[in-house]
Amino acid sequence: MTQAATAPTRSTVTSPRQRRRLRRPWWRSRWRSSSDRPFWSALALLVAAFVVLPVLAVVVDGLEATGSVRLPSGLAAMALTTLLLMGGVAVGTLVVGGGLAWLVTVTRFPLRDLFSWMLVLPLAMPAYILGFVFLSTFDEAGPVQGWLRDTVGQGLWLPPVRTLPGAVLVLTMTLFPYVYLMARAAFLEQSPSTYDAARTLGAGRGRALRSVVLPLARPSLAAGLALVMMEVLTDFATVQYFGVETVSVGVYKAWKGSYDFAAASQLSVLVLLFAVAVLTGERLLRGRARYTQRGSRGQGLEPVRLHGVRAAVAVVCCLVALGIGFLLPVVRLAGWAIGEARRSPGELVDPRFSGYLANSLTVAVVVALGCVVVALVLGHAGRMATGPLPHVAAQITTFGYAVPGAVVGIGVLLAFAGLDSLVRGVGVEGGTGLLVTGSVAGILYAYLVRFLAPAYQAIDASLTKVSRTTTLSALSLGAGPRRILWRVHLPLARSGVFVAFVLVLVDAIKELPLVLLLRPFGFSTLAVWVYELASENYWEKAALPALVIVAAAVVPVFLLFRHARLVDPHRPPAAGRGRGPA
Repeated sequence: MTQAATAPTRSTVTSPRQRRRLRRPWWRSRWRSSSDRPFWSALALLVAAFVVLPVLAVVVDGLEATGSVRLPSGLAAMALTTLLLMGGVAVGTLVVGGGLAWLVTVTRFPLRDLFSWMLVLPLAMPAYILGFVFLSTFDEAGPVQGWLRDTVGQGLWLPPVRTLPGAVLVLTMTLFPYVYLMARAAFLEQSPSTYDAARTLGAGRGRALRSVVLPLARPSLAAGLALVMMEVLTDFATVQYFGVETVSVGVYKAWKGSYDFAAASQLSVLVLLFAVAVLTGERLLRGRARYTQRGSRGQGLEPVRLHGVRAAVAVVCCLVALGIGFLLPVVRLAGWAIGEARRSPGELVDPRFSGYLANSLTVAVVVALGCVVVALVLGHAGRMATGPLPHVAAQITTFGYAVPGAVVGIGVLLAFAGLDSLVRGVGVEGGTGLLVTGSVAGILYAYLVRFLAPAYQAIDASLTKVSRTTTLSALSLGAGPRRILWRVHLPLARSGVFVAFVLVLVDAIKELPLVLLLRPFGFSTLAVWVYELASENYWEKAALPALVIVAAAVVPVFLLFRHARLVDPHRPPAAGRGRGPA
């Protein structure tokens, strides 16, 4: 009888070589498990270092300047204002987004199915566009206050608009769809058994909501609030319209206003700490608990039909949120654009419009292609190498999306300034830093760091549907990694590639802080042009480019809602589709 081979243990090891192999650290064994194709592991690590470099540059420069730089005198006030702004917008989006998600999920009222997807449209309205539309309408010189004073009297006192609450309102009405999408998905996936059990035991609707529904939806609400607060932290154009001094505004003023680069880097570290605090808070809100439900997918909470006054109130709530966040700004912008065309029929479009539009599209297309290529390479590397290193590197690359744009912009400048000093130190005259930061190359690099995460998430979601056996079969037939990428992974992930390209394209068109910090002399985009015109109160001239930005942003919003698949399980099937009672 042949004796079966067994793995060596410490009691059976006799040679020194076998003893050393057993004492090998765990990390070395994992590295060896991924070294069957070391090129792809090294490539993934190189991309991760490429993305993290600006953040590390900000941290290193900020720590080196500690104690030797005089920070702005109002730093404490800016930090407090930032906290108040983030807290106010978090509460506002939770109330508006979570409340509307609960309303359209557990009740039925007229136009409810239409509102369920139209409430996502405010995501297509950048906050800096809604900000100047809001100010032009409700400020002291706007039509609303003028009409009120003509009706009631010129001595009528009205509260000022350019305040912190005004900025909170504008940011809330553009960012609440993040919480709405997360909360609605969580409510639709919940099983009605727990909610019905709470009602059977005597709990009212409000108590059942607080004790059962909200704890189960807490992870989704925490994720939505984290996205909202990161967007608030990276915004500085909207808050500048309202005269609100945040830390991000301080970074921009220190860099572009007083040219105090050391102070700007230290303020960037403070902004980065806010971002880390947001991510930590999101983990704490989720907690260590795990929320599970029996069965596979929940059937959703049984909706209750509203009648009379309650139905009317539900319709009004949805209309107000949709109107303030999307419909009224679009109507106002369209009216300005038409009025400007009528006043200047010979100059229907500003001569600079085509150039700025070409700049925006060129940068957006190049960045979208670059993000798609890098994300596809990362996803492919994770399937070619068997160790954990490519997957860890891919997760590191998603960190750039959580870093505010001001920090990324400052980090790019600092990183290439350090590279320039290093090149000069080895004796190469001229350097390379000015070549990058003084051209569009710096903007492209910063965009790639900022928007690689959504591209990778979209492509990785498609690649996860490709079974491991498909890749192994291609390898066993003699196909190399490059051929598998072109002939297997890319064709099977084409839907994710398309979604990634569109998402990055529109994010790049809307992006404002990075271009303002990094643009070379004479270069501008539609977003920067809108910001400059709005800052000088040229509302009518800013209308057309703002409408183009909004129209471009509507496309990924529809894609987002389509891929979210927020389908009501209680909705009857359409005629001619499937079987079952209508």
